[in-house]
Amino acid sequence: MNTKNTEIIKSYFAAFNAGETQKMLALLHPNVEHEINQGKTQVGLEAFTKFMAHMDECYKEQLKDMSIFSSENSSKVSAEYDVHGTYLKTDGTLPPAHNQKYVIRAGSFFEIEDNKIKRVTTYYNLPKWIEMVKN
Repeated sequence: MNTKNTEIIKSYFAAFNAGETQKMLALLHPNVEHEINQGKTQVGLEAFTKFMAHMDECYKEQLKDMSIFSSENSSKVSAEYDVHGTYLKTDGTLPPAHNQKYVIRAGSFFEIEDNKIKRVTTYYNLPKWIEMVKN
């Protein structure tokens, strides 16, 4: 296991759970590639910052039961976790929000370059999430 890269990802998720977006952003490479679940790839800290502001407006989430994986000679790290959330504000064409609670499994994949997160890719089952919040 690449301990240094794993620690970077642990710090990233700890900042997320604490709502410390600036600490998260400090761990990202200036040209971070953000592959959004079932969406487009965005590049750069400015795009990631805007994405996080939108997410904070629409969702309140905590990541629990996390497992982080890496190999010794790789720049890649992955994580699996449960997202415990509240849907606060309607997000685009998704179902209307009225503080619905949800728990859904997700996975994230990272690449580390120069001790910064160069790529963030996150996957979860969007149709399942939609079913959870439709009520």
